[in-house]
Amino acid sequence: MDPAKEVERIVRWIQERVDEAHAQGLVFGMSGGIDSSVVAVLAQKACGNSILGVVMPCYSSPEDLEDARLVAETFGIPYRVVPLEKPFSALLEVLGERYDPRNLPQANVKPRLRMCVLYFFANTLNYLVCGSSNRSELTVGYFTKYGDGGVDIAPLAHLTKREVREVAAFLGIPERIIAKPPSAGLWPGQTDEGEMGVTYEVLDRFLLGDPIEEAYHRKILAFREKSMHKRRLPATLFPIEELALPGKKA
Repeated sequence: MDPAKEVERIVRWIQERVDEAHAQGLVFGMSGGIDSSVVAVLAQKACGNSILGVVMPCYSSPEDLEDARLVAETFGIPYRVVPLEKPFSALLEVLGERYDPRNLPQANVKPRLRMCVLYFFANTLNYLVCGSSNRSELTVGYFTKYGDGGVDIAPLAHLTKREVREVAAFLGIPERIIAKPPSAGLWPGQTDEGEMGVTYEVLDRFLLGDPIEEAYHRKILAFREKSMHKRRLPATLFPIEELALPGKKA
């Protein structure tokens, strides 16, 4: 992959999607990780100042906030910090739940709250919500349904993690962000690879057709099958696109 040509291709694609939607720009979350940092810079290249990065800490690592600010300020990206600890805690209280950092249903509330915030700004500004999931994550379903998976466009969806790193280096993303262990920030010390039980290196080799251990091959296929519902529209008795046609009888 030629990073320069890939950046040019993605930027052009983003511009086409924004124009097609009659939108004015893009809004995106900034977590301080490599994927969201790459998306932020690509969005800026595509839409100039008609962008907004939103940093949404929710019992997150202070380092993540620092890294998100670093990227925004290094590249001159407009951003807002919207702390979500209070709404998150209020929702758990209404649900009668006591906060448990390692409780997965509770942890998934965080990206879903972030999705709500992003769409608030998108509706307010007539922007599209730009997601940061890459091909490696999408393949195994490593994203929260209607959370970080709830977006309008996903410009990194065709890139493996290895390719995202190549693009990040080309764009000049700070090395400390490229090198840090990928994490969704769901709980203290949580990492993507630790939670999945598969490294991105193995995932990328699988996607690129390189040989991997049989046990990992089976695990990845099982992840992909189990998460298939995340990559599909809601199940309906008849296809949604057909039901939307005038005079169509179910």
